[in-house]
Amino acid sequence: MTKLLRLFYFVPLSLLSLPAIADIKISGKVLDNKEKPVKGANVYLNNTIDGGTTDSLGNFFFTTTETGAQTIVASDISHENMGIPLNLTHDTSGIVMHMRVAIVHDLDAVTITAGSFDASNDKTKTVLKPLDIVTTAGANADVVKAIQMLPGTQQTGTENGLLVRGGDASEAAIIVDEMVVQNAFFSGPPGVATRSRFGAFSYQGVSFSSGGYGARYGQALSGILELNTTDMPDKSNLNLGINMAGLYASATKKWKNSSLDFGGSYNNLSPFYKLASTNFNFYDVPEGGGGNVRYVWKPNKNGILKASFNGSYNHSGIGIPNPYAGDTTNEFSKKGDPIKFVTKDQYYYGNVSYKQMFKNKYSLYTAASYSLDKTNNSFADFPINQTEQRSQFRIEGKDFITGRLNLLVGTEVQNYGIKKDGRIDSFSFNNQFDETQIAGYAELEYTPVYWLAVKPGVRYEHSAILNAEDIAPRLSMAIKTGRHSQASLASGIFYQNPGNLYLLAGLKPGLQQAIHYIANWQYSKNDRTLRLEGYYKNYQDLVRESRSLYNPNRYRAITSQTYVDNSGYGYAQGLELFYRDKKTVKNADFWVTYSYIDTRRLYENYTYKVTPTFIANHNLSLVGKYFVEKWKMNFSATYSFASGYPYFNPEQKPVTAENFLKDKTPAFNNTALTVAYLHSFGKWFTVFYLSVDNILNTHNVYGYRFSYDSNNVVVPGSRTAVVPALYRTIFFGVNCSLTQFSKDEL
Repeated sequence: MTKLLRLFYFVPLSLLSLPAIADIKISGKVLDNKEKPVKGANVYLNNTIDGGTTDSLGNFFFTTTETGAQTIVASDISHENMGIPLNLTHDTSGIVMHMRVAIVHDLDAVTITAGSFDASNDKTKTVLKPLDIVTTAGANADVVKAIQMLPGTQQTGTENGLLVRGGDASEAAIIVDEMVVQNAFFSGPPGVATRSRFGAFSYQGVSFSSGGYGARYGQALSGILELNTTDMPDKSNLNLGINMAGLYASATKKWKNSSLDFGGSYNNLSPFYKLASTNFNFYDVPEGGGGNVRYVWKPNKNGILKASFNGSYNHSGIGIPNPYAGDTTNEFSKKGDPIKFVTKDQYYYGNVSYKQMFKNKYSLYTAASYSLDKTNNSFADFPINQTEQRSQFRIEGKDFITGRLNLLVGTEVQNYGIKKDGRIDSFSFNNQFDETQIAGYAELEYTPVYWLAVKPGVRYEHSAILNAEDIAPRLSMAIKTGRHSQASLASGIFYQNPGNLYLLAGLKPGLQQAIHYIANWQYSKNDRTLRLEGYYKNYQDLVRESRSLYNPNRYRAITSQTYVDNSGYGYAQGLELFYRDKKTVKNADFWVTYSYIDTRRLYENYTYKVTPTFIANHNLSLVGKYFVEKWKMNFSATYSFASGYPYFNPEQKPVTAENFLKDKTPAFNNTALTVAYLHSFGKWFTVFYLSVDNILNTHNVYGYRFSYDSNNVVVPGSRTAVVPALYRTIFFGVNCSLTQFSKDEL
């Protein structure tokens, strides 16, 4: 490990000392066989990424550090590719390239989309960009909440997490700059959902994979949400904001080759809860604050260093339904219902990364991160303390062998652990675990012809705590099916450790496994996208409490005496639709997503193989946005629907395969609206925004709880609904900036 750390410090520093290489300027003109200029053609040096695009007169210009014998290539969708040799020793101008009109008009080179929401013709562009997230009604500028409006996900309601294609929240990883994020959501009490820690404008790319993702990542049976932070800002700036939850300020200072960002916030939800009608008693209204700092440096044109740190502190007190009510095996069942829960949370996260391109043929990326989350909670006045930490290091290289072939090779090391202690009456507990994972991966991306792309990969992982290792092959491919359409396939094996509850209890079952099979077809033209996808997921070796009776409490006690094995199994299969249209109506943008899922599993303490309680078979989202230029206002509306969720009905005796988790809640319905208005006060560009979630005040239900008597027998007619902390929310705020907003930022 010492050698590895030395390498981590040595490699970036050695890159910074590379001498500058003089650029060679290349310019010329591209014409067709009738001597007419070809507009928008790509002109580049073969087997490099140096190039440019022709203007309306067919002229092009770019610079390169390449020398010697080279080939310059011109490509265009409606013309045949054309190349001529060059001998680069000095600036070269006056190049004239003639392209023949193609007999068949084809799309750009095919890209792989199965399971991933990257746009079809531009790998740097995603379906949901930061502006999409902040302008989507109901998302409340929360990255994860916005992703829940894409197909393949479920409404979480009263819990945190991203539920992907039949998987629970533990099966989806959230990643920032290739580093896994520990505790991606603010801490809160059981049964109360909180926001994620991610602000949309901190990221230039938001890529969501609902399965079949590449070999770079592991430890996620279902999917990943990958966030890429912004690079150098365009200019210096200052932002100020105030809303019903608090106030914040941030500033950016840009120099020629570097920039510094810093900011701070204070949150107090007293104004918000005075106007809101809550389902729980917030006797200590959530309050806290945080700060962040970020430094970006470009030591040369092909290298970039990014370092960031943020920290926060929050506390709250709330009376919640006792999740242990009726569980006579747990001491907390005697502490009353509702029960007081106090949260005090400290969170710190740091990330450093460096990326360097060598001679436009090789790239090196290295990164390290560390997170620490300390919670000092109390449950009915009894302390429950938990400390979680994660450190990670990654280094990878990419060889652009040719313009059609590249190879990615990398390795990563992660260490994470949890310490949990507390006291219940005279009983105290102290549990902990520490895990180190080592992984290596390789992935080849090959486009032998423009209409076919293939990406095979393999990942190796070793778990120290389980003393287990795995080899996970992955494969994806895509084929053009028309001028504006393509089909993609993906498959792979994915492994994941047992849940933290089991590891904290000292239990060490084996690795869990899922095999993905995905196929999709996508049509994209003129800002309209239609995507159809089908999938099948086979679960194997899931952790199962095979000698335990079913208990619907997600916070039930797991002890060293609990018998667990890897006898669990299941499946998930479904069909999904995504359609987006930004063309038909001027200044309008709308999309439709629909998901159907059929899934069953036998795992944890389930008695029979059934659909899990967090799954609705049908999910629908309708999102619409319209900008009124005359009024400088943007309107956004969202409607979300989910068919009912299964729940356990203890009044049905005996429990059989026919009635276990067969009852369902009423359907979920939610309508949200956001209105934003832009106005200038001198040099300050200001946005006023108002958002209303669940306008119709629908009383959505996520399950039911039952009361039990002293003999642990359910009390007839004692069913109460599991509901969110608030049915409807109204939120108002103002944001001021020295940099002008575009209409999309409303």
